[in-house]
Amino acid sequence: MAIIHPFRAVRPRADIAAQVASVPYDVVNSTEAAALAGGNAVSFLHVSRPEIDLPEGTNIYADEVYAKARENYDKLKADGALVTDPEPSLYLYRLIMDGREQIGIVAACAVDDYDNDIIKKHEKTRRDKEDDRTRHIMTLRSQTGPVFLTYRNNSDIDEMVLEATAQPPLYDFTAPDGVQHTIWRVGDAVRYVNAFHNIPALYIADGHHRAASASRARAACRDANADHTGDEEYNSFLAVIFPDDQLQILPYNRVVHDLHGQSADEFLAAVVKRFRVVGDADPSPAAPGNWSMYLGGRWYGLSLPDDFDRPADVVAALDVSILQDNLLDPVLDIKDVRTDKRIDFVGGIRGTGELERLVEMGQAEVAFSLFPTTIHDLISVSDAGSIMPPKSTWFEPKLRDALLIHEI
Repeated sequence: MAIIHPFRAVRPRADIAAQVASVPYDVVNSTEAAALAGGNAVSFLHVSRPEIDLPEGTNIYADEVYAKARENYDKLKADGALVTDPEPSLYLYRLIMDGREQIGIVAACAVDDYDNDIIKKHEKTRRDKEDDRTRHIMTLRSQTGPVFLTYRNNSDIDEMVLEATAQPPLYDFTAPDGVQHTIWRVGDAVRYVNAFHNIPALYIADGHHRAASASRARAACRDANADHTGDEEYNSFLAVIFPDDQLQILPYNRVVHDLHGQSADEFLAAVVKRFRVVGDADPSPAAPGNWSMYLGGRWYGLSLPDDFDRPADVVAALDVSILQDNLLDPVLDIKDVRTDKRIDFVGGIRGTGELERLVEMGQAEVAFSLFPTTIHDLISVSDAGSIMPPKSTWFEPKLRDALLIHEI
């Protein structure tokens, strides 16, 4: 069963919540973060990307970066921009984008559940990114951005959420990107805690590095605490838990910088040997088992030939895997998308126009638009204990950092 806990949230003062809350630290680089935080002294980007307040060119993993994060965090609390709730609570977090609504439960989830695969993973993590977030958590003694979890929807929990959202919210604002963010405090946390006893598993949708870093931070705190009991706040991590039927996954598209020494005609001929190809296709494939390819100023539609034997393995059967195994590797000699510098990835939120732009500007030779991986695929891969290929899912809308902070 899944274990969730109420927690005493550190959160923005209501009148400046929209100014404090920031995009996740890992969706912007230093230059973009500096531009977003420009002229806004309370933006949480001063904490999550503190290098923006240090000399240009500062190594983002330097000691002074983490020290600056702590200094800026303490200042936000000292100035009253961040306040601490007096009692442990659960919260609800609603996002509305383009008329679509999703509502998740904000809770402290058990690190033990993560370590024991009750909270299931589908991605590998990178040690350098884990190191950074672990150090950020330990320096601030806080988890400032939530892990994005999902579960198979449950009608009892749906009814409880509907009741709670009838109450006045703590925050309700629309961010500059047009996404509406609303937070409620839950009145009866025990009902939710008990309801999740009937949920056999949670699944990481987004935030594998945050979750792995929370586990590493717990291990460090436990080892340093001779009186460890298992009840300390560091034994849990901040998460927002959404029912699976509310989530939207966008495609994670691919661009390749060269054609591996082939002319465009030679490359297209090689693709035709492996896929059914039509010209003047829609830039976005309409169904699984279809891909759109932008080459030489034209969109081509790719589909599987009639004699294609779709793999039985849940990972190998994903569209991202079929593209990799039947085109990117054999035709373009891209063996490992994690390390090959010839391939880049473009989140679906940027649209197919971005793929066209990259090719037309000469930054890529060919682009591939994919049908989105489904939440069913994600859960199936996780249940199988398998790992998805890199850059398989792009979730929108993104949760904002610092609306609710969990101190450890």
